[in-house]
Amino acid sequence: METQKYKDLPRPEKRARLLEIVRVFLRLGVVAFGGPAAHTAMMEEEIVSRRRWLSREKFLDLMGATHLIPGPNSTELAIHLGYSRGGLWGLLLAGACFILPAMAIVLAFAALYVRHGQVSEVEGVLYGIKPVIIAVVLQALLRLGKSVIRGWLPALLAAGSAALYFLGVPEVPLLLGAGAVSMLVKNWKRVRDRLFALPLFPLAVLQPLPEQARHLPASGLFFTFLKIGSVLYGSGYVLLAFLESEFVARQGVLTGKQLLDAVAVGQFTPGPVFTTATFVGYLLGGFPGAFSATAGIFLPSFLLVFLLNPLIPRMRASLWFGAALDGVNAASLALMAAVSFKLALASLVDPLTAVLFAAALLVLMRTKISSFWLILLGGLAGFVAKSVL
Repeated sequence: METQKYKDLPRPEKRARLLEIVRVFLRLGVVAFGGPAAHTAMMEEEIVSRRRWLSREKFLDLMGATHLIPGPNSTELAIHLGYSRGGLWGLLLAGACFILPAMAIVLAFAALYVRHGQVSEVEGVLYGIKPVIIAVVLQALLRLGKSVIRGWLPALLAAGSAALYFLGVPEVPLLLGAGAVSMLVKNWKRVRDRLFALPLFPLAVLQPLPEQARHLPASGLFFTFLKIGSVLYGSGYVLLAFLESEFVARQGVLTGKQLLDAVAVGQFTPGPVFTTATFVGYLLGGFPGAFSATAGIFLPSFLLVFLLNPLIPRMRASLWFGAALDGVNAASLALMAAVSFKLALASLVDPLTAVLFAAALLVLMRTKISSFWLILLGGLAGFVAKSVL
């Protein structure tokens, strides 16, 4: 399935690839509702199943690698995919095109919020979109599961990771633990015979952020969010904790309500939840603050992916790190399933949402229609239903 490397292509084909990257990730950025699990499912459908840019196994390795570095996982996956398809230009274009639609939408909400003091409601649209997203994620889990769950060890790691997640164990220790167990089990004979020290995964040490000045110019916002983006592992809820500590408790420049409204906008708009930074930046510094905050929180992801992507084939070829990647991939899939299960409990709340979910899953299984159209139809159905009822 692997296609010719970007650097070996003639110039017209390079240009065509880059234009394709722009189209794909702009469209994903517009309809990628539902958080990282849903974003990953949409990328798998669009890039692996439909366009066949790379194999499912390589996609899984890229997905697993994003969990080992700080930053927004689905955005980093988009950047990885763009780099694999179009080199450095592909890396920049994929990341920018995935982020920019969400940033523009969040910026519009921020401007309305400053003027009116509240966030416009989009309950009807989300009501219809969420059941469709559950169907998209379930189909992706079934496809990815065939590549990950091969034998008793990945099945056990996936089941154990899901169980521990529901018991409250944080994501990063789960992923690293699954990788370590897989590495040990698959190389047990070498461990037993040689007893040499195992390589350790590099893990960024979370350092407390230094206190910032109360005045927040664009440059101050950039560096504050740069530090947050450099050390933040986990979901949008972890981002909430960082923002509360920095802007509410330490500096007192935001109220708790303003912060919760900022996170709510990041949650219900498409694309990365980290565009919450756009909203906060606008509240504290207008348009320059919004652009600076967005650039700061996403810049580490571009740099980390640029450094990590060339190492992934070597990791896969290594007996040690290849085994660890298998464990991380199994745990990643389990976390994706666990988060989606929680979303399903909150989304399938009545007969209509159940019908939307079942219909979307049936269409996805029986046809090759893009989830893009199903998501739009789901949003329209939800809007009409909420307007009539």
